Amino acid sequence: MRRTTAFAASLLLLATALSTVGGPVAAADPTDPVTVTVNTRAGLATVPATALGVNHAIWDSQLGSAETSDLLKAAGVKMLRYPGGSYADIYHWETHTAPGGYVAPNTDFDTFMAGARRVGAEPMIIANYGTGTPAEAAAWVRYANVTKGYGAKWWTVGNENYGNGHYGSAWEADDHPDKSASQYARLVVEYADAMKAVDPSIKVGAVLTMPGNWPDGITAGSDPGPWNQTVLSIAGPKIDFVDVHWYPGGSPADSLARTNHLPDAAWLLRQQIARYAGPGADRIGISFTELNVDAGRTTAPGALFLADAYSGLLEQGVFTVQWWNVHNGIGTVSEVAGQTDYGDFGLLSSGNCTSDGEVCQPAFNTPFAPYHALSMMNLFVRPGDQLVRAGTDQPLVAAHAVRRPDGSVAVLLLNKDPDNAYPVALDYAGFTPADEAPTVHTFTNGATAISTSRSGDATARTLPPYSLTTLVLRPAGSSAGRPGAPGRPTASAVTDRAATISWPAATPGGSPIAKYEVHRQYGAVSEQLGETAGTSLTVGNLEPGARYTVNVLARDTAGRVSWSSPPLTFATGSPAESSCAVRFDDDNDWGNGYVANVEVINTGAKAVDGWTLTWTWPTAWQQVSSGWSATWDQQGRDVRVTPTADNRRLAADGGSTTVGFVGAYSGPNVPVGAFRLNGTVCTLR
Repeated sequence: MRRTTAFAASLLLLATALSTVGGPVAAADPTDPVTVTVNTRAGLATVPATALGVNHAIWDSQLGSAETSDLLKAAGVKMLRYPGGSYADIYHWETHTAPGGYVAPNTDFDTFMAGARRVGAEPMIIANYGTGTPAEAAAWVRYANVTKGYGAKWWTVGNENYGNGHYGSAWEADDHPDKSASQYARLVVEYADAMKAVDPSIKVGAVLTMPGNWPDGITAGSDPGPWNQTVLSIAGPKIDFVDVHWYPGGSPADSLARTNHLPDAAWLLRQQIARYAGPGADRIGISFTELNVDAGRTTAPGALFLADAYSGLLEQGVFTVQWWNVHNGIGTVSEVAGQTDYGDFGLLSSGNCTSDGEVCQPAFNTPFAPYHALSMMNLFVRPGDQLVRAGTDQPLVAAHAVRRPDGSVAVLLLNKDPDNAYPVALDYAGFTPADEAPTVHTFTNGATAISTSRSGDATARTLPPYSLTTLVLRPAGSSAGRPGAPGRPTASAVTDRAATISWPAATPGGSPIAKYEVHRQYGAVSEQLGETAGTSLTVGNLEPGARYTVNVLARDTAGRVSWSSPPLTFATGSPAESSCAVRFDDDNDWGNGYVANVEVINTGAKAVDGWTLTWTWPTAWQQVSSGWSATWDQQGRDVRVTPTADNRRLAADGGSTTVGFVGAYSGPNVPVGAFRLNGTVCTLR
């Protein structure tokens, strides 16, 4: 459940971030065709059965009603979360009470499960951490899966528990005297042990925070590090997934631009899991169980954000994305792009009015724009589809794509411009569409339903302002006889300049497999790194400190090419030996900025008289705000540091100097991978 204090904390951090970083992008000439590239050779994650989700809440008396359940089923909902955000930390399932909160009739657990079964959705249940116990959670598992046989698989320990006051802002109930991240993690272990003693088959999740969002990066009290590091270090061996929320805040243009943060946020989450969660950490999945916007919640901005964020997160391998929520109630009423926005977090109207009775919502269960966006997602992605790379050359037009098992391709196009239509020209790599009119699904600003037709062709379309469009395209030829896709690649022997990529062999189709090709994803374009007849390839000429996403394709003796393998993302390091080294220390972090000390070390045999240190930020929203002990300059993402008169000389064999700066970020704070001293790549210590 979203509360004002949570928003206030997030908005405070956003307001103090640099306004020039990651802000809305001005529209280009809308008469110029936008180039959309769909690259089916650049495979991303496969769509899971639990992909499309939404939250239910115990203050909603229609939680289990046939009408509400049927609307959710029609929108393709496959996972339902219960009992409702922050209410989970005051809710006692056995007595069906939530002291301090409102519990509507007909919202008990059995009613919820009946509704979930009618929807055809798996439940995700939040065990009460704030005012509950491991024994209470274990009893709930026993009732659900032993007594009733519901087979409820997914259980999270608590909700937004970092909001218990440990970092200064408090909205989440927490009766524990020790409110630290360490204590939360220790109790997650107790919860997991107690719950799995009842049913070892369940999956238990722990709450993490979104990279780049409060309180990410902040260390409080005696914790060994920030929330995510602390929780993963202690509870990592016991959990099966992590649970993350994201409310990007800001204006409609702000929230729609910030979906660009998702690849870096997912990368950082996986890096944190791999680093801190212990052996076998790759088993830990990622769920995003609350998303919404701050402006335009019931109108086109909310719809566009839902479709863009769901698609972006599923591309990164998240196993479920869940909107907040089904019914929530009227909020601050405004006008957005000519439409009345009711400030309601719900997908469906609650049918209520403002306190003064001046404005009332439409009839109960009337779908809002985000509901139609969720329905569009159900037309776009299906379980088993493989998401593939798609991109555009216009920031206000976004594209996503999937390749289906039958060989067809679906393309989702979003126009985030409230005022202008954009013509688009579509180009396909690794796919030839049939010479016929595609199936076209369209949702426009102010519409009350998705329109469907067969019209136009596969290569050109005009996108109305603030609209969602899905094209479903059949292939020109048959895919019979092509080899199967290679298995998921792995990387080993990764250095600053090379890596060995290995993969499980593909299954031959109509002809023997002749070779495998390793392709790097470079935006929506693929760049071949090499090929081999075997199932392993060492690739060289890589850039130090860079991130690479690669796929493997199989090609048979008849020239037929497989689907791409699942993606592999890895990062090169710094050189093991160099004539320089850099130690970068940014432990003093307050959530959207930090103080960093940078030690520059001459490890060469000759003294350095005059030096220039350079690096490139991984993202556009990272910046040097001010610095000392050197002259600091940033142009775009490139940083240049030069010495003062008293530290220009670095003695041979270890001579060093330390300089510092205040850094700022308004998105995931991705670490710098490579520093250069006078053009030489340094070892990163």
